[in-house]
Amino acid sequence: MKFNKWTLGLAAVGAISLASAARADEQKLVPLNTAVSSTVISGYVDVGAQYNLGNYSTDAGVPAGTSSSKVDNFSLNNLTISLDKPQDETPWASGYHADVNIGSDAVGLGFNGRRAAIGAAVRQAYVALRTPVGNGIDWKVGAMDDVIGYEGNTDSSNPNYTRSVAYSIEPTTLVGALGSYKIIDPVTVQAGLADATSPYRSTASDKTFVGAVAFTAPDSFGFLKGATLNLGTLLNIDKGGQDNYYAGVTIPTPLSALKFGAAFDLVSDNNAGPGNSQNDSGWIVGLYGSYQATEKLSFNVRGEYFDLEGNPLAATPTSGSSVYGGTDGKGEELTATIAYSLWANVTSRAEFRWDHIDSGSAFGNPDAVGHTPNADAFTLALNLIYTF
Repeated sequence: MKFNKWTLGLAAVGAISLASAARADEQKLVPLNTAVSSTVISGYVDVGAQYNLGNYSTDAGVPAGTSSSKVDNFSLNNLTISLDKPQDETPWASGYHADVNIGSDAVGLGFNGRRAAIGAAVRQAYVALRTPVGNGIDWKVGAMDDVIGYEGNTDSSNPNYTRSVAYSIEPTTLVGALGSYKIIDPVTVQAGLADATSPYRSTASDKTFVGAVAFTAPDSFGFLKGATLNLGTLLNIDKGGQDNYYAGVTIPTPLSALKFGAAFDLVSDNNAGPGNSQNDSGWIVGLYGSYQATEKLSFNVRGEYFDLEGNPLAATPTSGSSVYGGTDGKGEELTATIAYSLWANVTSRAEFRWDHIDSGSAFGNPDAVGHTPNADAFTLALNLIYTF
């Protein structure tokens, strides 16, 4: 049997055996046929390196929105592989979308009911359907990204590398059914039902109402065209549980390269969890600024103030999304990020973050070598994201 030079070369270095090559050559190669030929594969690889100034241990007391596994470490933040079949324009269109992510930032439904040490989860897996009612209702049925929050689960779409404190108090993934309807071009509403988002729901049958409305300013708004206003809520229908309320706005300016954003999050735990005899709530205000200096260079800043004092669940964060980010107290954080596109398809970011606690649980726990909690935490980070 004749082999080509490439096959012989691989065999010479031990990459393959000639016996296996012979068997493969004897078989007919059959293309993989699927019911949907227009499925698109995409995703990204997100890696980073982080240095934390200060003497707190790596296993406790890190700021909300960051991870203890990244302290003074290199990290595989996320490998996300996405499969997508978008809906067409027909009245009864259908499609699907799926995201599987692996890494320290993996969020969603853990494999085999638990998260592996490196983190692996089905972030999204839903069937997309359209019903021809009015302007058309688009449905998602399955597991999907949460509908509230200024920041999302896709790393490269966020203005900063580290997540906001507000992100840590919002559910990351919903499992249920969600309908989306465009009332008019600038206004879209979403409503649906999902499994309860609280980690301390009373029974497995508890459900959460999901509602959101989005307004996008039309061209008639002048330099404000494209401005967005988003309002949303997650309300647990059954007694007890975690309720979320959100409002966010993004505002362009007469200077096209400059835009600002603001977000408000309110979370309420209604008798959730053992020993919580009262209704506790907390809130966070966030401000964002972004300046696109050149086609490749951008600057992004974020500032937050949070009041999560008396958080009954701070000591019991849950897998995938910690309630209140494990924070009990009042404080603020300030983050500055520089992003530059030096390589094709790669987002490169450098970031400095300062967190401060005014009252409540400080950063870091006392340990055997005498480290004590700090009111301040400082983070330096480098981040690379390759999108394919």
